[in-house]
Amino acid sequence: MAASAFFTIFLLHLMAAVSPGPSVLMAARIGVTEGFLAGVAVAVGIGVGGVVWAMAALFGLALLFEYAPILLTSFKIGGGLFLLYMAYKLWKNADQPLETTSAGTLPRSLPSAFLLGLVTQVSNPKPAILFAAIFVGAVPESAGWLTYIAILAMVFVNETLWNTLVSRIFSMKKTRATYLGLKSLIDRMFGGLLAALGIKIAIT
Repeated sequence: MAASAFFTIFLLHLMAAVSPGPSVLMAARIGVTEGFLAGVAVAVGIGVGGVVWAMAALFGLALLFEYAPILLTSFKIGGGLFLLYMAYKLWKNADQPLETTSAGTLPRSLPSAFLLGLVTQVSNPKPAILFAAIFVGAVPESAGWLTYIAILAMVFVNETLWNTLVSRIFSMKKTRATYLGLKSLIDRMFGGLLAALGIKIAIT
């Protein structure tokens, strides 16, 4: 595959990765509430989830969605319900004080944070359709395994680095101090945004 085609895929995916969505929102939320290390674990999970959907697009799941729309509908409803559940938990616990922990101690384990990032990303099947649209004109039919590996690595790096940056910004002391002072309001904002995204995923 030509370098120009690969660069086009890189830019298109990067723009998609940085656009606001459930994964970016979750990276910000974990960064501000549980710190940078947990945020990195979430970002890695999001990166792996992006690879899952990129593989699905490369190997035909998007085409399956087109011919079996009930499958896509099931994925969207399931993902939407998961995000609504997360929104409900945020809204319900908005008035509860944040449980701070001693230095180096995380409210959740790193594997748990990784799983949260992975499930959040996989709960939205629309990236499979997006990847299919990006790949169809840029990835030649003659592309070999090395090309696929390079594309999947690029997806992982874009998703992971961007969400790590988001988590880092929201884990800074000033950001965290602001959050602690406005926890109830901010948690309800996070919850409302997650609920809106969950509904959007389920019905569109």
